[in-house]
Amino acid sequence: MECFWTGLDALRKHNDRKLSCRTSVWMFPIYGMAACLLPICNKIKHRGTLLRGGVYALFIYITEFITGMILKKFGACPWDYSKAKLNIKGVIRLDYAPVWFLTGLFFERLLDRETK
Repeated sequence: MECFWTGLDALRKHNDRKLSCRTSVWMFPIYGMAACLLPICNKIKHRGTLLRGGVYALFIYITEFITGMILKKFGACPWDYSKAKLNIKGVIRLDYAPVWFLTGLFFERLLDRETK
């Protein structure tokens, strides 16, 4: 998913039709933490889409903030949103809320499929 996102960004910013992507090994454990959402998914699976997506977006923001701040302390944070208008401490972007909302619902589908 990270490669898809950065590949589209390369197309948008640099007209890179190869969709060259760039990521960091740090992203594997960070995205892997999505598995921790399983108990939450199970508790809210019969709730409305807006509530579920909002909860997932909130947890993604919390994870992104905590991991970003820790990695930033060691000069290892692979993302820097400090130039974005709606950033908090350069590690989260509030304008990404729709992306995290949909990402959470996507992970929900993946995790639900894996548990069946």
